[in-house]
Amino acid sequence: MAAAGAGAGAGAGAAVLAASVQDFVAGQQDGRAAEVVAGVKDGSWTVLQLVEALGSCLENTDPRMRGRGIQLLSQVLLQCYSLLQEKEVLHLVLFYENRLQDHHLVIPSVLQGLRALSMCEVLSPGLAVSVLKAIFQEVHVQSLLQLDRHTVYSIITNFMGTREEELKGLGADFTFGFIQVMDGEKDPRNLLVAFQIVRDLIAKNYALGPFVEELFEVTSCYFPIDFTPPPNDPHGIQREDLILSLRAVLASTPQFAEFLLPLLIEKMDSDLQSAKLDSLQTLTACCAIYGQKELQEFLPSLWSSLRREVFQTASEKVEAECLAALHALSACLSCSVLSSDTEDLLDSFLSSILQDCRHHLCEPDMKLVWPSAKLLQAAAGASLRAYHCVTSSVLPLLLEQYTKHPQSSQRRTILEMLLGFLELQQKWGHVEEDESTLLSLRAPVCSVVFSALTDPSVQLQLVGIRALTVLGSLQGFLSPSDLELVVDHLIRLALHEEDSQSSEAAMEAAGSLAPLYPKVFSGHMVPRLEEELQSEGQEESPRDHCSLRQRCLQALAAVSTHTSIVRETVPVLLQHLRKVQKGSEAGNAQDMVSVCQSLHRVALQCQQDAESCWYYHQTVVPCLLAMAVQAAMQESTHPLLGKALLEEEVLAAMVPVISAATTHLSPELATQSVSHVVPLFLDGEVSFLPQNSFPCSFQPFEDGECLEAQRRLVALLMAFVCSLPRDVAIPQQERLLHELLVLSCSCNCPFTATTAAKCFAGLVNKHLAGQQLDEILQLAVNRMELGLAEGPCRMQALTLLLWVTKALVLRYHPLSSRLTDKLLGLLGDTELGPTAADGFSLLMAESPDVLHKGCHADVRIMFRQRFFTDNVPKLVQGFHGAGPDVKANYLKGLSHVLNHLPKPVLVTELPTLLSLLLEALSCSDRVVQLSTLSCLQPLLLEAPQIMSLHVDTLVTKFLSLTSSPTMAVRIAALRCAHALTSLPTTVLLPYKARVIRALAKPLDDKKRLVRKEAVAARGEWFLLGSPGR
Repeated sequence: MAAAGAGAGAGAGAAVLAASVQDFVAGQQDGRAAEVVAGVKDGSWTVLQLVEALGSCLENTDPRMRGRGIQLLSQVLLQCYSLLQEKEVLHLVLFYENRLQDHHLVIPSVLQGLRALSMCEVLSPGLAVSVLKAIFQEVHVQSLLQLDRHTVYSIITNFMGTREEELKGLGADFTFGFIQVMDGEKDPRNLLVAFQIVRDLIAKNYALGPFVEELFEVTSCYFPIDFTPPPNDPHGIQREDLILSLRAVLASTPQFAEFLLPLLIEKMDSDLQSAKLDSLQTLTACCAIYGQKELQEFLPSLWSSLRREVFQTASEKVEAECLAALHALSACLSCSVLSSDTEDLLDSFLSSILQDCRHHLCEPDMKLVWPSAKLLQAAAGASLRAYHCVTSSVLPLLLEQYTKHPQSSQRRTILEMLLGFLELQQKWGHVEEDESTLLSLRAPVCSVVFSALTDPSVQLQLVGIRALTVLGSLQGFLSPSDLELVVDHLIRLALHEEDSQSSEAAMEAAGSLAPLYPKVFSGHMVPRLEEELQSEGQEESPRDHCSLRQRCLQALAAVSTHTSIVRETVPVLLQHLRKVQKGSEAGNAQDMVSVCQSLHRVALQCQQDAESCWYYHQTVVPCLLAMAVQAAMQESTHPLLGKALLEEEVLAAMVPVISAATTHLSPELATQSVSHVVPLFLDGEVSFLPQNSFPCSFQPFEDGECLEAQRRLVALLMAFVCSLPRDVAIPQQERLLHELLVLSCSCNCPFTATTAAKCFAGLVNKHLAGQQLDEILQLAVNRMELGLAEGPCRMQALTLLLWVTKALVLRYHPLSSRLTDKLLGLLGDTELGPTAADGFSLLMAESPDVLHKGCHADVRIMFRQRFFTDNVPKLVQGFHGAGPDVKANYLKGLSHVLNHLPKPVLVTELPTLLSLLLEALSCSDRVVQLSTLSCLQPLLLEAPQIMSLHVDTLVTKFLSLTSSPTMAVRIAALRCAHALTSLPTTVLLPYKARVIRALAKPLDDKKRLVRKEAVAARGEWFLLGSPGR
């Protein structure tokens, strides 16, 4: 009974299979193939049973019926090839090979079946060769459709990946068969696969036999690639993909050299720039695998073509590729191993280059001088051997020419060429005494560079400073006496050269060379700078002396690029700061700001070195705090002493110094430092400060008018605690937050209240989430609501609200939306509305001192986009419902948000917001106008189609604002008028005459920057609609 049941089940399965086959073949129901595949996978029937069911179809006299039958079998095999047994594969391969002789309508399905079988792991030895022979013999591949040709390439690729040794057994016949398959291919999708097959043929050492030239011809016929992808191409094949793929083939074997190099030389002479570039890049790629043997015959022609292109081309791209190719040729010839009986091709090649280029270096005013220098430098830069060969001829010539030509402009050209060769020496570092031309010319080279440094021409000085930096970087080149002379020149240029460009360049050079020669700079330069700084400057005018002091401070900072030098310069800077603090000159505050700026630069230079960073921190931070505390305590008893140190601009200049000294501390050292600084402000613990004998106690958070000066120092506390790494625990943090909260809401001094609010916000941003944070935030909200309701402290409460909102928006805290709504509500307040609107700029912009990533703040990605999505609809809604006297506040807030939004995001939202932006241009508030213009200018370039719908309004508004009383608005309006020219020409032409007339007025503006923008904008409008645009 069981057997009968099984038989009945099998019979039913066969009937189902037969029905599915019939529906697919005769009924043209393609969906039946999936059912047959599912049956094979779940074991309802086997592939053999499918073949039996297809029997009558496969023998049908109608080729369409046979084709449908084989199509079904091939679709099943493509899904189920991994289930086949070795014997089944053998029979199927023989069957499919036989069918390759069938009607052309059947061939595509046969190839699909063979592709499936080519992926079988159980393929018997010899079958891969058999299949490929059959395809090569029976199928005219290039007469097939693209997809079917692609199938043939896939079969070949599969066999090359799994049956490499068998295919290599075919010898050159396999290469010849593939050449026949590929010959005449035109479809880029197939070419990418075919090129890869050729690369594998060569890379895996398949026998090419006598067919090297044929293989080259069948691929090189596509060179150079001329392909433009159709619009909306779903395959995404770019011209560059084909270029790189073909280049990899052509540059894959030296065997192609005799055929390829003449082709490249021919294409270099082409009028098409793309062909030139492709040829040059291919030549560069070939040099990586070629040797002297391949290049020898073609070197004269290659050099002739390269020289001509560099001498004659107007294209920087072509010139750059020519120089890269020459460099590659020189490198290739340098690497070739010489035998005793072979000619040194590098020597003869470089001799040709020197012969054709050297004499042009004697004509510094002629146009071929720079192309010649570049060619020589490209060849020389390939190897040390090439460098010695070229420089032994060129350097003496350049030094001679420098002496012969007295004009500064000519000397500058010659020195720039010399500098190019000096920079090449840097690639090999140490100057070898036995073979270096440069070392034998040390005295004249130094003499030329030093003479350039004393030349009246600033441009020549600048090149001389660059050359000096390069010479200093060549280890062992400068003697001790030369180094002392270098330092003297740098000091003179940095301090006494009238032109600021030379002075700044000298300082940069000192900073570059100081780490290489720390003893020389700390022993000679730092003492000289200190001496100049301390001199009274009695022979100079006060203005000149002030300028000299400024430069001394800048130079001390610039040279502080090594730990040992930092230990010399920091005490000098701090000593000068103390001296200025004790002085009673009118310009004290500005002097202090200058010292702080130099200290800040040193701090930034110390950040990457842990030792320097910690030394700087423990030296500078306590010293600045001690000076500030001293000044604050003297304020109540001696009002004139130290007053400059407490001015806002000085404290503001100290903030980045302390911040930069803190951000890069290790957590252990930061913890050590915070254990001193926080108790100083909370408990008046001054024991860690230098010179800590103060006349009274330090209580910045206590009440009392006499403590106002002490309270201002909260700015320094903010700089320190808000720059600490996030994982550093702050002692007594809750108490500190409470004190800052009280101070920010109650202090009458705007500077102190703002810094307290910023410090509170910086700590809240980094505070761990949890109950403690929730409690302190609730306390802050209560304080803000109370302060905003009424009374004299409304502005302080708004400042606190803005900074706390920013702190929470950055970290995506849930309370941020509630605080933002409160801020939106204040836009309707006649007193606080304008300030609240400006606050939206604060929320969106990068803050320089707190709440940015550099000071380890918690800043989530895309917070601006999220803020925009959540709040711009509310701003728009508020604008439409607001009274006329406060509408401008909503426009200002919206303009600030949009101005700081990433432009791609703004472009997508532009259609809904553009009308409001245009209305904002009519607002009388200058800030709104400027912010809106800054927002619109990039949109004119990035969304011209949308903007062109409002061209009439835009032209009118922009032209009107070019007469604004505010210079910044006039400049922004002119830039927007300029950007209008990126809109479609047909849209703009009706306005051309009107705009040109209107832009004539700002051409006479009293401000040079306005006139400059007007000239640029009017020029573009004049050219509008002219040919070639």
